[in-house]
Parts: sequence; C-alpha cells; structure tokens
Amino acid sequence: MMFASALSEHPDPAEATGEVVGTVLERLGTGPDLAVLFCSPQHRDAVGDIAASIRRLLRPGVLLGATAVAVLGGAREVEDAPAVGLWAGRLAAPARPVRLDAVRTASGIALQGLSGSTFEPGDTLLLLADPFSLPVDAIIDALAELEPPGAHGPLAVPVVGGMASAAATPGGNRLVLDDEVVSSGGVGVVLPDRVAATAIVSQGCRPIGDPMIVTRAEGNLVLEIAGRPALDRLDDLVRSVDAEERALLASGLQIGIAIDEHQDTFGRGDFLVRSVMGADRRHRALAVGDRVEVGTTVQFQVRDAVAADEDLRALLAGATGDAALVFTCNGRGQRLFDEPDHDARVVHDALGSPALAGMFCAGEIGPVGGRSFIHGFTASVLLFQGKTVTPAQPPPAGH
Repeated sequence: MMFASALSEHPDPAEATGEVVGTVLERLGTGPDLAVLFCSPQHRDAVGDIAASIRRLLRPGVLLGATAVAVLGGAREVEDAPAVGLWAGRLAAPARPVRLDAVRTASGIALQGLSGSTFEPGDTLLLLADPFSLPVDAIIDALAELEPPGAHGPLAVPVVGGMASAAATPGGNRLVLDDEVVSSGGVGVVLPDRVAATAIVSQGCRPIGDPMIVTRAEGNLVLEIAGRPALDRLDDLVRSVDAEERALLASGLQIGIAIDEHQDTFGRGDFLVRSVMGADRRHRALAVGDRVEVGTTVQFQVRDAVAADEDLRALLAGATGDAALVFTCNGRGQRLFDEPDHDARVVHDALGSPALAGMFCAGEIGPVGGRSFIHGFTASVLLFQGKTVTPAQPPPAGH
C-alpha cells in the first residue's frame, strides 16, 4: 500500500484543488483505491467542482468527502480559514462505497443503505455523516447486530469517522461520494480486513477517585453509587482532592461507564466517557449524558488540555501506521490546547508519516472496548499499515 496527503490554504477553490491534486499526483500517481476530501466552510459552495476535478485528474477508485469547520493535513490544523485537505491511498483490497440515509415512515425512522450482504467478517466502516439528518447511534446499533446470510452470529462491524461540522443548521453541510454531493445522510466506504486499518480513540480524560458500582438509577439519572446518593459521592470526592483537581472537577467533570463488567480491574480504554450534565439536588442525583444501568461500574473523570495530551500520546505510544485519518472534536484545537496543530502534530510525530489528513467534527465515531460509539471531545484516529512513497516537496500554498 502507498499513501499521500496534501493541504492547501489558498482562498480560491480552483487554486486550492490544483495544489492538493498536484501534490498527491507527485507523491502517488493516478488511480489510488481511495481518496478522502476535506473542505472548510469557505469552500462549501465549490465542493461539487472540487470533487469533479479530483475525480477527473486523480481518478480514485472511490472518492469520499465532507465539509468541516477546520481541516487537518500533515502536522497542520487550519482553523477559521480556507482549507482543502486531500488524502489518498493504494489499498490491499478495494474499498466499497456506501450511501446511508434515514427516511421517516409511519412507524418511525427507516435506515437505508444497510444490509447483511454489504459487509463481511473483518470489515470496517469509514463513515462521514451529517449530524442533523442521520441517526448515527441507530446505524452503530444496527451494525453491531448485523448478521449476513449464512453467518453464525452478528458481525459487530466497527465504525470510524466523524460528523460534518461546517454548518450549525440543517442543510448546510456537504458530503461527497464519488460524483454525488449531498447535504444530508451519510457517506462511507467499507474497508475489508486485508486493508489493515486500526482505530484508536482518545477520550482525553483521566480518572479521579475510585471505581464504584451504581446501585440505583433511572434512565440517565444516577441516583445512588455504592449505596449512597450519587451527589454525596461526588461531594466526598471534591473534599478529598487538592485545589487544582477541585477546579478541574468544577469545569470538566465527566463520568466513565465501564464497557465490560466482567473485568477485575479497570484502566485506560475500559470506560466510555460521558458528560455529567447536571445535578438534581432534591434527589441528590446526577444527570449523565447516557443511560446508566444498575450494577454498572463507574468512575469520575476529568478533562483538560494536559489529560487530553497525555491520553492521546499514551494511546499512540504502542501504535504503528504509515498513514492516518484523524477525526477530532471541534471543541479541541486551540480552544482546548491554547496552541495550534496539537492533535495533527502529535499523530504526525508519533507515526513519522506525512500522509495524514482529517477534520474537526461535530461528533467523533470510533470503537472503545470493542464497540463503536459517538463521542465528544475525542480524537478518533484510523491508522493504515503499508508501504508509503517517499514524499516529494509540496508546492507552496498561495494566499
């Protein structure tokens, strides 16, 4: 396999397209199996022309794309400015395009584009979705239970990707699948097992306090933890920590929900992190951004720039890859780290590869503990293994 990526900050979409296509052609040549396009909001109206040019000049087997509030390329993150990012790869097996949609019916929402014949054992779905029109939670649940004809159980297809973030209202995002540009639903590719793609998800938190069992809950309200009111347990934790950690609890309190209750001990990656949304002081309960079952192990978590940096670096320390697609939260970037390029630079430096592209997302998708979820404030990274081409020097970006 061979990979390449390019980033242009040229404000003119035609010039930006020429720059990124030219760089990828120099590094990779024509006819990659997969190309992935990322465009900032400033280029939203030109996405159709950009995609058509890429298909004509680069001739990828499949072209996938989305608009986003910020675009990653190499070790750079372009926030609040025009940007076009292009990633391309030659894969060990062809990627298969998928178009997903949700249709309202008399009995509810029907998902279109999913079937048992679409997937095979070992497949991974790379998904770019519009947050206003596609119920990605339902997609993930359906894929977890999908059972093709003749199979002896569900495939539990992992899903990796992100939600388009270029618009704050319905209809404002753009998604690309080959020669089609749409403003709703989802687009993706099925990556066969032979492609050797591996996902890591950095939730950007560190645990505080001890794991405890939920002893009473109703929906997303945690009423009791280890036999005492949940808010009392939190108050005990606040009193037991120093002033610095107390400030973190006040500004970035999260809760980790154990994914596998059968473990004897819990560590990094064993919890699905969700926000603590508020407190019901009358009932001494905590409202959590997900349903919590009685008997579940939970642990309070804190999120700040230091924890997010440490978590991403720790996960990448044991990872290898020759290329990466990075889907990071639009609440990270300079808003969280107070410096530019953080996530792109950390992934780029850990892999030692320039073949990296991605976007800031309105929700990141990736597996934790063997099951895929939609996340917030995370960095979901899809790593590709294979041989890369020695990169040529990219042309200078125009301004």
